[in-house]
Amino acid sequence: MFKKFSFEDISAQNQVKASVQRKIRQSIADEYPGFEPLLDDILPKKSESSQSCADPDIMKKFQVDRGAIKFVLSGANIMCPGLTSPGGALDEEVLEETPVAIMAEGKQHALAIGYTKLSAKDIKTINKGIAVDNMHYLNDGLWKI
Repeated sequence: MFKKFSFEDISAQNQVKASVQRKIRQSIADEYPGFEPLLDDILPKKSESSQSCADPDIMKKFQVDRGAIKFVLSGANIMCPGLTSPGGALDEEVLEETPVAIMAEGKQHALAIGYTKLSAKDIKTINKGIAVDNMHYLNDGLWKI
């Protein structure tokens, strides 16, 4: 998604309307209920702010085996066998179309972010095809900005 995204693609940064800000805050609160007490710190109502995430466990995690790492870092989608093999791991509660952090076997930090195409239960039973749509990975165009 962000392979060819560069700094020149950003034309300007504008303040959004208060109604749009409320919708963004509400959608974050709906998606991550435990994150609601921190919303005022991360998205203040009056001032501009740019912060990085201090909570590494905010997203559900999937782990790919060692053989899939180079493909994920090239922008490939995550296939079911890479998650169900001995080096892979799934969070059992994940449903379809859920954002997940993709971890690598033996590594501490996420190497990609994606949306699930199947639920964790379906990934285990079907074990074939694309499991996660890779939206952002290390060193893609968005990373380099």
